[in-house]
Amino acid sequence: MTQQTPRTHAAPIGVVGLGSVGEALTLLLRAAGHPVVGVDTDLDALARVGTRVKASTAPEGAPDPVLTDDTAALRGARLVVEAVPEDRAVKTEVLRRITGVCPPGTPLVTTTAALSVARLAIACGRPADLAGLRLFTPPAPGGPAEPVPTGLTCAQTADAVRELVAAAGLTEVEVGAGPAADANALVLGLLNRAVVLCSEGYAPHDDVDTAMRLGCGLPAGPLETLDRIGLDTAHAALTDLWRRTGDTAFEPAPLLSRMVAAGRLGRKSGGGFYSYDETGAEVRERGAAPDETGARPVRRVGVLGSGAMARGIAEVTSLAGHPTVLVARTTAKADAALESVADSLTRGVRRGRVTPAGREATLDRLSAATGLDAFADCDLVIEAVAEDPDVKRTVFAALGEACAPGTVLTTTTSSLSVAACAEASGRPSDVVGLHFFNPAPVMRLVELAHAPGTDPGVLATARAFCRELGKTVVECPDRTGFIVNSLLFPYLGAALALLDRPGADDRVVERTDAAVERGFGYPMGPFALLDTIGLDVSLAIQHRLFDHFETPEHEPSDALAELVSAGLLGRKNRRGLRTGGR
Repeated sequence: MTQQTPRTHAAPIGVVGLGSVGEALTLLLRAAGHPVVGVDTDLDALARVGTRVKASTAPEGAPDPVLTDDTAALRGARLVVEAVPEDRAVKTEVLRRITGVCPPGTPLVTTTAALSVARLAIACGRPADLAGLRLFTPPAPGGPAEPVPTGLTCAQTADAVRELVAAAGLTEVEVGAGPAADANALVLGLLNRAVVLCSEGYAPHDDVDTAMRLGCGLPAGPLETLDRIGLDTAHAALTDLWRRTGDTAFEPAPLLSRMVAAGRLGRKSGGGFYSYDETGAEVRERGAAPDETGARPVRRVGVLGSGAMARGIAEVTSLAGHPTVLVARTTAKADAALESVADSLTRGVRRGRVTPAGREATLDRLSAATGLDAFADCDLVIEAVAEDPDVKRTVFAALGEACAPGTVLTTTTSSLSVAACAEASGRPSDVVGLHFFNPAPVMRLVELAHAPGTDPGVLATARAFCRELGKTVVECPDRTGFIVNSLLFPYLGAALALLDRPGADDRVVERTDAAVERGFGYPMGPFALLDTIGLDVSLAIQHRLFDHFETPEHEPSDALAELVSAGLLGRKNRRGLRTGGR
């Protein structure tokens, strides 16, 4: 990377408000060699940023930021950014203080996420000099930023905002106010639900984050994101959404409120869901090693099913060195499954993921059959048949009879009861849930779900087995949706509800997806994700979640039901919300 020359000759950039956004922007500008004046009335904030400045890097000779509580220090700044809390009265007062110091023509930038930039421009008394800078999360190197000039903004200020984006090393994006607001509401709802899940004791915060990062490809887990945004900032935004919409999904989780009241505000305060040292670096506590007591050796593996998930799992287990037998209903299905795995491994060789010798050895370890007697000498069997409770119960009753005593029986269900499968098997202590994510050869996450009667040795066996496969395991009790789906589907349902909003944008699907992807760095927006999962599969999961939780946020979408009824299933048949005609 080319080191930038410090701009010591240039007038400084002012940053007023050194919370999560202001601190991050100050450090980015310093790292790029720009002189900065940071202003905050909170002396603790000034001290915190001063410490983090000393721990940060910058080009040789770059000036340290001037950190002060005196707005007069902004006199002579070439541009001033307002990054104070999201309150119209507070922002107006701060902007007026800035205009009292900086001469007309000085570009002013507000980082408001929810207020009208034009209204703030009028209120500050210098509408031509003010523009917005939309930051979806506190800025990070290369992160997204959207300049927001108004019809009142002069050309000089509009250019200055774009120059600021480049100066801070950010990536300019185009999203729009409406889509940005929708994306922000969707993500805030998801973050709030993650807090509720933790407060229920269902899963620890780091497991929730790991599950959502690896299961959904998010750039950061929801609780990590809250720490970075600032718990007080997120709490205020949720409260505002709740008051404006009446939607209880935005009512701040009680745990979030308690943490804010206790001053645990996230990274900026040194502690939130995680702990941070004085430089802002996360301090990870080393957890206890998983208990492997009673783990059984797994040599031979059985996979029941011939669909995409079964084929992917069979590829993973045989590639990891386990002789694997795949059992399908017919010889034709069994042969097709073996051929599909061979084709997948060929693609793996082309991409450098598998060696030619590794491909051949993997195929030598994989066989297929059509009867459950093929599982007689298996140490662990993975059921991957249709996501239907009656089918699962029938299958597990048969597996309980066909498999040898001590064989670990697992189900790949993502939304059905592990306990029901366990009961049907007649040997409930041997049954555990292993929710692989599709495509299994690529996705690193497995949700390990245990029923009340699961033997600890079986749990240890499944945990060790997944680790041998190179997977990351998060454990949770048996409950509909486990971690990922219980958080993901209310988010997807909220996106579908946008279609029924009065006066909905005709391009709400594309624009919402673009806002989530560009603004928050998610690998795909909610509508594209629904297509990828499958609209029929998504509808079925919504129904199961609603049957269990019976809350409005889990209620199945009428629009989704109509799409499925019309034969639109998503990517699998190239007819869906984002895949029609492509």
